[in-house]
Formats: sequence, structure tokens, C-alpha cells
Amino acid sequence: MEEQKKKMKITDPALALVKAEAWCALQERCQQEVRDKLYGWGLWPDAVENIIAELISRNFLDEERFAKAYAGGKFRQKHWGRVKIKLELKKRKVSDYCIRKGLAEIDGKDYLATLRKLAAEKSRTIKEKHYLKKKYKIMTYLAGKGYEQDLVREIMCGDED
Repeated sequence: MEEQKKKMKITDPALALVKAEAWCALQERCQQEVRDKLYGWGLWPDAVENIIAELISRNFLDEERFAKAYAGGKFRQKHWGRVKIKLELKKRKVSDYCIRKGLAEIDGKDYLATLRKLAAEKSRTIKEKHYLKKKYKIMTYLAGKGYEQDLVREIMCGDED
């Protein structure tokens, strides 16, 4: 029955602005997420851009603030590396400037400590006996989490088991 649930249609820009403000107040959003939501409501392009401009002027929408919150959150909660965070922000059409600001929120010492911790945890869970195969699996895992190859190599070569 939920598949048949109708999509919300809002054609009044004033009502859409109020709804968008409430939606943006729940958590940080990027412009593209808001744009997609407004188009999903059935608004015209002019109305969408006007609402986004109004949200920015009222400080409900801030790309730099979003990038900082996103980068910090994904690093702390999901232990993502800078590469993966950057790709996800680019996917959301966040500017390079804001991406740099967001990634700057990640402390270098914490970053390396998290990388080492993830490598150690993964090493304990892998049953592989052959050293090189085990090392390859750990490196592949860390690359998948979005950590830079040079840092992963440095950690793995420095941690000879």
C-alpha cells in the first residue's frame, strides 16, 4: 500500500518556502538536496531558485557549513577517509572551496590514528594465513573506506606483523 502513497505536490512558493525551512532546520542540507526536493514537489525552476536564494539569505542553507558537518560526521561516525568524503561531496555538487573547508575540519592526528585502528581491527578479523594476501585484503578494505593509497601503504609497511 505504501507504494501507492502519493508524492506531495506543492505549487505555492510561499508554502514551499515554509516547508523547506522546516526541512533544512532538521539537519544541514546542501543546495542540490534542497533543489531536488523542491523539484520533487512540482515547483517550477524560477520558484526553486528563488526559494534557494531565500533559504541562503535566511541562513537555513550554507554549503560551507554543510561540507564541514558532512565531512566531520562521516569521518567520526563511519570512519570514512578523505577520498570518499570528497567524492560524496562532489556528487552533491558542493564547490571545491567548500570541500576543502570541510576536509580541513578533520584533524590529521585523529585521521592517522583512525586509519591505524581500522587496519588493526581488520587484521584481527581476516582469517587469511598468507601474509601478503592478508596485507592486500587490509589495503583494499582501507582504500574502500576512502583512505589515500600513500597513507595506507605507509601504515601497512610500518606495521609489519
